[in-house]
Amino acid sequence: MSFKLLIDGKQVAGANTVPVINPADESIVANSPVADQNQLNEAVAAAKRAQPEWAQTPIDERAACLKRLGEAVQAHEADIATLITQEVGRPLPLSHFEAQLVQKSCDFYSQQRLDVELIHEDEAIRVEAHRLPLGVIAAILPWNAPLYLAINKLAPAVLAGNSIILKPAPTSPLSTLKLGELINEIFPPGVINIICDNNDLGGALVAHPDVSKIAFTGSTVTGQKILTAAAQQLKKVTLELSGNDAAIVLPDVDVAAIAPELIFGAFFNSAQICAVIKRLYVHESIYDQLCDTLAAGLSQAVMGNGMDPDVQFGPIQNAAQFEKVKAYLEEAKSTGTIICGGDVPEGKGYFITPTLVRDVSDGDRIVDEEPFGPILPIIKYSDVEDVIRRANASSFGLGASVWSADGNKAQQIAGRLEAGTVWVNQHCAIDPSIPFPTSKHSGQGVEAGREGLLEYTNLKIVNIKK
Repeated sequence: MSFKLLIDGKQVAGANTVPVINPADESIVANSPVADQNQLNEAVAAAKRAQPEWAQTPIDERAACLKRLGEAVQAHEADIATLITQEVGRPLPLSHFEAQLVQKSCDFYSQQRLDVELIHEDEAIRVEAHRLPLGVIAAILPWNAPLYLAINKLAPAVLAGNSIILKPAPTSPLSTLKLGELINEIFPPGVINIICDNNDLGGALVAHPDVSKIAFTGSTVTGQKILTAAAQQLKKVTLELSGNDAAIVLPDVDVAAIAPELIFGAFFNSAQICAVIKRLYVHESIYDQLCDTLAAGLSQAVMGNGMDPDVQFGPIQNAAQFEKVKAYLEEAKSTGTIICGGDVPEGKGYFITPTLVRDVSDGDRIVDEEPFGPILPIIKYSDVEDVIRRANASSFGLGASVWSADGNKAQQIAGRLEAGTVWVNQHCAIDPSIPFPTSKHSGQGVEAGREGLLEYTNLKIVNIKK
């Protein structure tokens, strides 16, 4: 397989290449092109040249390009899903799910418009609200859901009349580069550019004076650095950062019914998603029962290469993250009781068996921090007021969930949890049409939904005296 950068409507070789490793067997999937500083500058210059004409292109035509891109992804879904599985490691059906989310995002934004809004009108004045593009957007992407998180930025940005540069993570760039092949047949040159690096061009992209906004998904530590750098030029930012999502299980639940949903909500993509369950708070009256039920269910799960149709859980995506998760696992063994998993199999691949650890509490590192890997701490509580306080004590606030047979009671608790999204009797239920806001140290701004589109615009008021 051969992959190219996309700069100014041309697919070009990089200044260098880096191997992309399949985390299931540590084989080389392909070599990814890597841009140098000159190619980064060329991509930004191309985006700057293309943006004014693109902004003047009628929004119906911009929307039509997005619609065509979604259709192209659908036509190439099998190849795209295979690439995602090979570079990320997740089971193939979940890679198809990601490709389908890309299609849904393109379809959703192709139906959105930015019509002038009438704020006020009387005999004397007329006040209008206009939404204008920002200019050149730089989108810096993580390795865990590369294509969906790319389209979450690309689709609203270009619909609003911006141009964009995508920089995928160096360990999972291939599906994004494949997307670039489809983009190049649909969009005018320079509107969308894709460059790859070896974790060495992010700072230059953020600091580039012709970039108007940074859209980043990744760790809080990196997000803080981006925010500091962007502040020097007062650039706009959208940051979707780390999470440590709490799920609160009330004593009235049907344990057998919710256990599979809790497993999915915690271990989707081997827990390498910012908004999966990271802390499971269970009432003391059902604590032992739910722990046993979860352990029995999870112990039957099949782990392995995502291309195997029987596999439910894949590996950790890269070697560096693998080492971090192993360190969390060792600490979990010393602070709690492992009731399922806890193994690091011998042989090739970055595998850690999906793990449940009980008898832990707030203050333990496995509870207070985000392992970003398949280890779920289960924490006992006795008082609802206390567990709400404990759930809110985290510096993170991306998502949370409440589980109860009493929908009204669950909603009341959900209203008091400090998180951008709170689910009731479900977790990590995402859709491109639903806004995904952030709070606390989990970020700034909103992705997805109508609100996600507005993040890529400047509000302009036109106040007319008649």
